[in-house]
Amino acid sequence: MAEKQSAPVKQDKKTELVFTKKNYQLLLISIAIVVVGFILMMGTTGDIYDVRRTLIAPMVVLFGFAFGIYAVLKNKG
Repeated sequence: MAEKQSAPVKQDKKTELVFTKKNYQLLLISIAIVVVGFILMMGTTGDIYDVRRTLIAPMVVLFGFAFGIYAVLKNKG
């Protein structure tokens, strides 16, 4: 007996992205925050122990990294 072969199932060519558009936007914002923090850390004055370099800039960078983690973990809802 010959078995009847079924026609191949057509797969949808549309692929679903891992993240939504909002996730990518938030991730780009977090990258921009980190870059601003590093620019603040470079500074223009010669004082290496300036408050901006030792306190504010590292806090901005850490906030940017934390915001990036939030952007990755944010659900689609």
